This record gives sequence, structure tokens and C-alpha cells, in this order.
Amino acid sequence: MKLSAHYNKASIIITISVLFIGGIIYFFTINYIAKNQLDLNLIEEIDGVKDYIKVNNKLPKQVDFDEDLVIFVKTDKQELNRRFFDTTYNNPKEKKKEPGRAVSCLVSLNGSNYLTTLIVSREDTEYLVQIIGLITLALSVGLLLTLFITSRYILNGLWKPFYKTLTELKSFNISDDKSLNLKSTKVDEFNELNNTVQAMSLKAKNDFQTLKEFTENASHEMQTPLAVITSKLDTLIQDETLKIEQYEQINDIYGATNKLARLNQSLLLLVKIENNLIDDIELLRLDILIEEKVKQFYELINDKQIKVATHLSAKEISASKYLIDILLNNLFSNAIRHNIPEGKLIITLDIDQLVFKNDGLPQPFNMDNMFDRFKKGNESEGTGLGLAIVKNICTLNNWGITYFHEASMHVFQIDF
Repeated sequence: MKLSAHYNKASIIITISVLFIGGIIYFFTINYIAKNQLDLNLIEEIDGVKDYIKVNNKLPKQVDFDEDLVIFVKTDKQELNRRFFDTTYNNPKEKKKEPGRAVSCLVSLNGSNYLTTLIVSREDTEYLVQIIGLITLALSVGLLLTLFITSRYILNGLWKPFYKTLTELKSFNISDDKSLNLKSTKVDEFNELNNTVQAMSLKAKNDFQTLKEFTENASHEMQTPLAVITSKLDTLIQDETLKIEQYEQINDIYGATNKLARLNQSLLLLVKIENNLIDDIELLRLDILIEEKVKQFYELINDKQIKVATHLSAKEISASKYLIDILLNNLFSNAIRHNIPEGKLIITLDIDQLVFKNDGLPQPFNMDNMFDRFKKGNESEGTGLGLAIVKNICTLNNWGITYFHEASMHVFQIDF
């Protein structure tokens, strides 16, 4: 979920909560004020009744007090506190019952006490409260819509510089000569972010260039002494005066030197793949390349009497021919080296997958570190970088690669 969505969600929840709680408080407050106002009006009306009795020395009639309903009941009570309560009001004009508000108290006339009840309609007051409530609800809905529109358009506009910076970072390649193009904005925080990112990218490019030069120079400088050592060892091996013990020692040194040379080439290749320095992309027919590889590895396959079965559909890919050649070499070498005499190698290619299945040890390998560097079997004579290179080539091309053990066969599956 995006940051703006989190903000919108929190704002809407908080706003609705505040409006809901505020609406309840507002409703009860308006009700209380309206009822208080009715009670004040009733006090004035009942005082008017008392004044009328004093002046006219008689009880008033209904018409004397407009639409107010006055009820007099003779009582023996000498004292009664004034009391307000809700009741029903009979509207004489519309001849219907309405909610009413009443006040009751004692009034005296010619030495007699009368329980006087004055009732007024509170329908208008309730109607006013409803109108105010509807207006408040409409304002709340309007506020929510305004908040939503503000969050959707204004906030999205404010975040545009951030997304531009993010787009630049996604397209940034440390091996390219092009630097980040981060424009200045009106927001100080985004300017600070852009300045920091710009500085970090420049440092990263400088560090990468330094490391690249060091790797290339180190690799180049290592190749020369390795070639000299190999040449000298070739000369020594051809010396017929060597004893068997000397020959075996020189042969071990020769093997170790060749392994070191392969290791140097593999590490350099990994650096190039990881930093996307190989960009000779072209359209390739993968099924044709696999058929050619089967022919190239014929001698090794025949030497172990491995039975090869291929099920290849036409498959065109866009990739580096150099890297695909290395990928297939490593997959074939791995499947042949770890196979058993007279074992099977099954290669399947369709529109979605490339699968290598081969016989081998009955137990599966450790799948957790299968594609890690320098992970190899105890009896392996390789550099331990073959599958790591395969993994990096797949990652470079956005392919997935998995290993699993199925029906006593070791399976490597590439998903395009």
C-alpha cells in the first residue's frame, strides 16, 4: 500500500470518528438547548397565567393563551415545586397529537389552590433540531468528500517529485555513464533527498569504476604469470629425465594452475554479469543451440555411455549468445560430471521452461545453498562457481531457476 493510501486511510478513519463522536455530542447539545429554551418559554407562559389570574381574579380560558393548552385541577396541596416534563400535546387546529413539553405548578384563586399544567407543542423545536442535524450531516459528507478530493489530487501532486526520483532510481545503472537527473522542487525535504541520492549515486559510480578497474587489472595481471607457469610446466612435463615422483608433483601443480586460471576467468565473468557489462543482446533459437551442445559434448557423453533424450520445442529468446553458451556449457557439464555410468540425461524445452534431468547420487543435494559460490560436492573437481554463474545469468534475464530431486533424478528447471 502506498504512503498516500496509508495517509488517506488514517485521515478518513480519524475524520469519521471525530465527526461521529462530535455529531452525537452536537445532537444532545442542540436537544438540551432547545429543551432549555422551551422551558424558559413555559416559565414565561405560566407567569403570564398567574398575572392573568391576579388581574382578572378568574381562571383563563384556552383562547386567552393562543395555542397553549392550560389545564386547571383543584387540589388540597399547599405546596408543589415547579416541574417540567415531556407529554403529548393535542393540537386544536390540526386536530392531531404532537410531542409536547409541559410545566406544572400551584396557583391560588380566592383561597383555593389549583394544580396548573401548561402544555406547548415541541414539534417545531424537534423539526428545527432535525434540520440542524441534516445540515450537519450534509456538512460532514461535504467535508469527507473535500478531504478525499484533497488527498487524491493535491497530495498526489505534492508527491510527484518523490515518484520522479523513484523512477530515476529504478532506471539507474551503476555501469552507465549517464548520471541521475534529479530536478529541484519547491519542497525542502525532497530537495534534501535528491541531493543525498545524487551524492550517493556519484560515490557508488566512482567506487564501482575503481572496483571494475581493479578487477580487470588484477585479472589481466594474473593471466600473464599463470600463462608463464603453465608454459614452464609444459616444458618440465616433457622432460624425459624426470622421475615418476617428480612428474606426479609437476602434474599436480599443472592441474592446480589450470584450476586457478579457470577460477580467475569465472570470477571475472561473475563480476561482468552482476554489473550487466555484457550487452550483446540478440534473438537466439535456444532449441538449435541445445542441439549443437549435445554434439559438442558427444565425447564426454559417450565416454560415460550416458543415454541422452531431448524433447525440444522451437523457442526464441532475446539474450547474449556468449552468456547463453556459458549457461548451457555449465548445465551440460554439471549433468555429465555428476551422472553415473550408463545413466540418463533428459533435456526438455518448451515455451515456458528448460529442464535438465540426470541420474546421479541417490540422495538430493542441499537446495538451500545449491547456487551459492564455491558450493560443490566433496568429489567435484570444478571451481564451485558453475551453478552460481548459471543463477546470475538467469537473474540477469529475469528467469527463475530451481533445483529438486524427483524419481531418483536430479532436476534443474529454468522458468522463462
